[in-house]
Amino acid sequence: MASGLSSPDPYPMSGGDGPNSYFQNSVRQKSIVEATKEMINEAIRDKLALNSPSNAFNIADFGCSVGPNTFIAVQNIIEAVELKYHGNHQNHQSLEFQVFFNDHTNNDFNTLFKNLHHNRSCKFFAAGVPGTFHGRLFPKSSLHFGHSSFALQWLSETLTEVLDTKSPAWNKGSIHCTGFHTEVAEAYSSQFKNDMETFLNARAQELVKGGLLVIIMPALQDGVLLSQSSIGMTYDLLGSCLQNMAKSGIISEEKVEAFDLPIYISPAKDLEALLQRNGFFSVEKIDRITSNMNITTLTAQFLTSQLRAITEELIKGHFGSEIVDAVFELFNIKLSENWFSIIDTKNQKFMDLFIILRRNFSD
Repeated sequence: MASGLSSPDPYPMSGGDGPNSYFQNSVRQKSIVEATKEMINEAIRDKLALNSPSNAFNIADFGCSVGPNTFIAVQNIIEAVELKYHGNHQNHQSLEFQVFFNDHTNNDFNTLFKNLHHNRSCKFFAAGVPGTFHGRLFPKSSLHFGHSSFALQWLSETLTEVLDTKSPAWNKGSIHCTGFHTEVAEAYSSQFKNDMETFLNARAQELVKGGLLVIIMPALQDGVLLSQSSIGMTYDLLGSCLQNMAKSGIISEEKVEAFDLPIYISPAKDLEALLQRNGFFSVEKIDRITSNMNITTLTAQFLTSQLRAITEELIKGHFGSEIVDAVFELFNIKLSENWFSIIDTKNQKFMDLFIILRRNFSD
């Protein structure tokens, strides 16, 4: 483990399929995954090398959470592979699919597989693979297709230096990488680069030559700091809720200062440069995703529920479960008060990227 990091238990998305679950509150992510269907078709048709020695085609989704979005992604991949395979082989029905669903060890795999059982619209063999994707998970050259959506912006560890009051990278007064403080931004950026390199190097060992890796993740527009975007504004509001509760004596100020979201959203140009430097993959495509979701039709309560689904376990693990409802009730009030700034298209200033990487035929 690298120095300057702490290694608490990873906190997954909210489990179950109840009203506060990620399963029920990942509609925006779902709209993005659905919007990539044709991109997946084109990538598999034009870029995938089907040189499998057997009739098994292995797919892994890294950071699958509890569904349903992972099921949509897998369905799109399988349909595209079947279409390509049908064009190349007469006996296309002999191709069988093995799908590996990967996420942290404390991900709610029970909910994942319960809902998979109810959503088997296409036939494949399924297996859960618990463990961090910042390292090897599969045998060498065993995967034909890798997929990861809205997972790689999460850092592998919490940076102790941003929580250290004596460090020049102390992230005083904020719970995320706002971008305003150089030392803080450099600490986050360095960890993100290390994490991405570790992820790509591991996948390079696991993917067959000519296999594809698709990544969907957010990125900032060039020259934009995170707190200048609507995402950053949302995190700032969440931080202000915790600070207000500390001033009211509900939680301690020390607890708030020791809390940080392990998220880094990279500028698009930095992300592209990082991908280009990796010697194991060729960058086949980096494109902006346009979904059908109209943010101006959303409500503050909707976005509050979406944020709660991805941060509740972090907050619960740090502050205790008893404050969670109060945090998001206050957040909903603050979000309503700042609603027009948050949904203003001039303040979006980020994009969702569709990235296609192909495993090189020579290392």
